[in-house]
Amino acid sequence: MKDLKRNIAIVCGGDSSEHDVSMRSAQGLYSFFDKERYNVYIVDVKGLDWQVHTDNGQTSRIDRNDFSFVKDGKAVIFDYAYITIHGQPGENGPLQGYFDLLRIPYSTSGVLVEAMTFDKYVLNNYLRGFGIRVADSMLLRRGDSYDEQAIERRLGMPCFVKPAADGSSFGVSKVKNADQLSPALRVAFMESNEVMIERFLDGVEISQGVYKTREKSVVFPATEVVTSNEFFDYDAKYNGQVQEITPARIAPETAERVSALTSRIYDILHCNGIIRIDYIISKDKDGQDQINMLEINTTPGMTVTSFIPQQVRAAGLDIKDVLTDIVENQF
Repeated sequence: MKDLKRNIAIVCGGDSSEHDVSMRSAQGLYSFFDKERYNVYIVDVKGLDWQVHTDNGQTSRIDRNDFSFVKDGKAVIFDYAYITIHGQPGENGPLQGYFDLLRIPYSTSGVLVEAMTFDKYVLNNYLRGFGIRVADSMLLRRGDSYDEQAIERRLGMPCFVKPAADGSSFGVSKVKNADQLSPALRVAFMESNEVMIERFLDGVEISQGVYKTREKSVVFPATEVVTSNEFFDYDAKYNGQVQEITPARIAPETAERVSALTSRIYDILHCNGIIRIDYIISKDKDGQDQINMLEINTTPGMTVTSFIPQQVRAAGLDIKDVLTDIVENQF
């Protein structure tokens, strides 16, 4: 009898500095998926070398013509791709275009949304047009001239220098005076051809996940990010130098406003699957909470200790059911 289980590819790896982090997310997802319902495989994408990890601990080459592989002498065709690549090519659009051509549904938003959310400067300026509060910023392209004093006058100090089109924390610097701009820019340009210089926002950093299907809208409890580092950098994210508190310790009224904004941004962008939105909650001159959007992660980390699994547990949900919701929504 034909196996009626859908074949799910957890697509991981990628070409960015976070290849290994993506592999850990894939292992987390593999442990979460309902194996009674799906045949689940991990597909490692690295450049043009695409390999699937099979049940016997071996690897097999993916045929990129139809995203299939051979198992026990028979071709296995995937029904669905769960993309958990952090960075290129899975978080900025190319992989989504590939799956669109093959008519294979996938877990993220489409090509345009992925490309836009990957470019922090483009995203912020797009959402500003919808009334979303974001920090003031400037864009520099490789080879552009710049005036350090003019940057300081416009954005103040400290400020952040970060790769504009990159999904990771690599290349990000907190600059405290104009003399630090030049070395920070050199570091950022090692990761991207475009660099964003962004005004510093003082406040509480939080992160909130959301997903929607035809039947439901689920906004998870927000996580508060507390670190003794200068900011939520790579070591804070992945080497334990952070305290993550779910739900975040913010006023109930502010929490409701953040949840409503998270849902609205999801709809503005017409997203798909789980996304995670990072915010800074600052204070206005009257001491009232202001919600500032920092960035959007469309392929959030999915290890057991990552934000999204934490938030799913805090919401009283089962991550296995959440993943099933996301997959089945496209069939």
